[in-house]
Amino acid sequence: MDIFRFGFDAMGGSGEVVLVSESQKKAHSIANLALEEVARIEYKYSRYRSDSIVSRINAAAGRDFVEFDEETGSLFRYADSLFVESGGLFDITSGVLRHAWDFSKAVLPEEEKLAELLALVGWRRVERQDNSVRLPEAGMEIDFGGFGKEYAADRAAGVVHAQGVKHGYVNLAGDIRLIGPKPDGTPWVIGIQDPRHKKRTMASIPLHAGALATSGDYERYFLVGSNRYCHIIHPRTGYPVKYWRSVTVVAPLALTAGSYSTIAMLKEGDALPFLEASGMGYLAVDSLGEIYHKNN
Repeated sequence: MDIFRFGFDAMGGSGEVVLVSESQKKAHSIANLALEEVARIEYKYSRYRSDSIVSRINAAAGRDFVEFDEETGSLFRYADSLFVESGGLFDITSGVLRHAWDFSKAVLPEEEKLAELLALVGWRRVERQDNSVRLPEAGMEIDFGGFGKEYAADRAAGVVHAQGVKHGYVNLAGDIRLIGPKPDGTPWVIGIQDPRHKKRTMASIPLHAGALATSGDYERYFLVGSNRYCHIIHPRTGYPVKYWRSVTVVAPLALTAGSYSTIAMLKEGDALPFLEASGMGYLAVDSLGEIYHKNN
């Protein structure tokens, strides 16, 4: 039994399927099934595709109800639970705020534009009836980007496991779902990137099972003077969060790990009590570089 690694690009970043198999041919076939599942989810929920369910719902904002299937319904229910658990901070209608921010340019948005977009944020305003949904105001949007990669990592890992693989993991841009430990039973050791040094790790976390995800201010951002503006935007102020450099969470599912790391970023100074109450392991770095951690 050998370890095989298959790299790929998806969902705006790089990924890797790592699995243990008796032959490269079989491993390649299984990895392709995982990649097909990632592609399916990307096509179905990407806001960049006009034929995705997300784009169809957004295009009908202010007008019609749009029907959705059970899978999409489960994601809506999950989004609703996150909204409640986060005190309204994890809001899948807040993606509309990205229209005010261009992270390829170091330019702050106009306050008038930001105010217009903030008026379109509000998960509680979204109307749902059985298997259909409606955004009540033109210009409103939903966006599953806050947990799409993690959901895809979980699904892809499930596909690999269903093929009889017991050792390996799926990595989608640093959001990782394990299939099982190394063949000898030892853990995979996951390096956590230093948010201020791209090629440096600041910690290593051994994992036998479960998942790990990181949210941070270092992937998409710009600087204006000494102020850093990142892509994680607070749904009430319309401005990027600043309290944490990064938050990594260890959880049973990548979906949970990613959601909770993002909520922690949004909670800023209230993040540690939230993470402690979750019972999950975490590693958080504040704006001064101080590290806080808990093993689960």
